[in-house]
Amino acid sequence: MKILIVDSLSKKTVTELEKLGATVVVNTDLKAETLPSAIGDAEVLVVRSTKVSAATIEAGTSLSLIIRAGAGVNTIDLAAANKRGIQVANCPGKNTDAVAELAIGLLIAADRRIANATADLRAGKWKKSEYGKARGLKGRTLGIIGLGDIGNAVAKRAKGMDMHVVAWSRSLTAEKAKALGLGYCASLNELAAQSDAVSVHLAAAAETNGLLGSDFFQKMKDGAIFINSSRGEIVKTPDLKEAIRSKGLRVGLDVFENEPAGGSADFADRELAELGSCTPHIGASTDQASEAIADEVVRIVSVYKDTGKAENMVNIQTKSSGMFKLVVRHYNRVGVLASVLDELRNENVNIEEMDNAIFMGGAAAVCSLTLDSKPSASLVERINANPDIIKSSLN
Repeated sequence: MKILIVDSLSKKTVTELEKLGATVVVNTDLKAETLPSAIGDAEVLVVRSTKVSAATIEAGTSLSLIIRAGAGVNTIDLAAANKRGIQVANCPGKNTDAVAELAIGLLIAADRRIANATADLRAGKWKKSEYGKARGLKGRTLGIIGLGDIGNAVAKRAKGMDMHVVAWSRSLTAEKAKALGLGYCASLNELAAQSDAVSVHLAAAAETNGLLGSDFFQKMKDGAIFINSSRGEIVKTPDLKEAIRSKGLRVGLDVFENEPAGGSADFADRELAELGSCTPHIGASTDQASEAIADEVVRIVSVYKDTGKAENMVNIQTKSSGMFKLVVRHYNRVGVLASVLDELRNENVNIEEMDNAIFMGGAAAVCSLTLDSKPSASLVERINANPDIIKSSLN
């Protein structure tokens, strides 16, 4: 098995993958544009921030697994992977603490304007009277948008600082919020109006693209704090800039719209960076997170090597569209299932899902097939006529 790694990961990753018998190639100089010509005969591609385009997927004639060494998979062309039958997996939850810690750091930095104060000191300017103006966070209300692992971790830390925490999430109910010790907001605008600070923890998706715009920011309190350590595309940047100017919002940002993909590049939106406490998408970048992600990448590859299936696969259809179930109990002999599949093919019945289990002793097995259309009664009769079939039934 050949594995291509195109982003910086823990050295432990390579060592452990090689112990599995894999040939590992590391090339961190590759970009999204040059990756198609370098993918070669790699069976597994491991990326962190590098974008995987349709061109890369088409060029990877041996490619069967893409692993995102992180949680989000918005940098991978899932539609192209689906068409080629390429499994895409991620490493969810492994950078939770790292991102939550940075979100809290940005929250404090925005309240105390640490970045601006430091910049002025480095420029030889002592502005104690200016930077001594801070509201403080104890007793304030933090609104959390998105209550997955990271959102929950931020809530826990904020409560540790004696903040009152309210939350909004599509799956959150008033009952769930109460059980978690959180205030419940039925809408984003309600959360904006209640909160002294807001922290965003949503995944990038079609439904979250541009979710937070002018209407949301106008509902926020004057001088409130806005933190985003999730994805830049969730926020309409021009609307955020306007709110900073018109409402005096203080911001802490780790992510940006159209941010560079690599580890080193020019950053175009200097205006936004100068308006707040900003970092270059480093939320998941701690030694602890890197080691945890390394372990997870190795685990995914190990399971894939043994079973052909990827753990944490994000592009598998969760529910089959097949409506009919054919259950075949059969003797465990060569060619038995092949005869069943031939009968289905001859009647143009497609198999959506298939599972075959062997009984103890190995003499018999049961195969369950989910079908996209109902086979005829005569087809079932032909299957049952096979002496190697114990019994087949259509549910």
